[in-house]
Amino acid sequence: MEKHTHKEDVIAILTATFLVAQGVFFLQSANLLTGGTTGLALLLSQILPFTFGVLYFVCNLPFYALAWKRFGSKFAINSAISGALVSIFADNLYLVISLDKVNEVYCAIAGGLLMGLGMLILFRHRSSLGGFNVLCLVIQDKTGISVGKTQLTIDCLILAASLFFVTPWVIFASIIGALVLNVVLAMNHKPTRYTVRYS
Repeated sequence: MEKHTHKEDVIAILTATFLVAQGVFFLQSANLLTGGTTGLALLLSQILPFTFGVLYFVCNLPFYALAWKRFGSKFAINSAISGALVSIFADNLYLVISLDKVNEVYCAIAGGLLMGLGMLILFRHRSSLGGFNVLCLVIQDKTGISVGKTQLTIDCLILAASLFFVTPWVIFASIIGALVLNVVLAMNHKPTRYTVRYS
């Protein structure tokens, strides 16, 4: 399969991280959660005196090391840059946009779609968002099980644990967003179409 050029990778990473940050913005606007380290950072940002961006990047640090070990330095560096960009974009979107009316289900669907599309772009350009994305890529690489399926399983477990901290309605709407995100990945990132080989 023909490789993407460096310029294409740069443009794709900027585009993808902006889409993911927009998705996070929708979730934050409705006080929703999601799975993975994104969901963990969203939950912690409601409890701790730190922004989502700071918590998100810190939560992902161990997974960048895993990415370096399993997929090589280029993939790990790209993933760290992608995670940093999402953190920066997400923490500063409030400067240019705000929502006067918020519907939780709409925000869940829009957030899930945008995040799923962004993650899909990153996967196809030798990058990820770190976190459980890296673990799911490792599983896909070793077993052939698609990223979407393993990501959905992990996300459901994290959302179930969140029941101790948020209302059932928030969890219900958040699950909708997580399902949408993972359907995007499961339908479009199949191991038979894109072989995960990074170095």
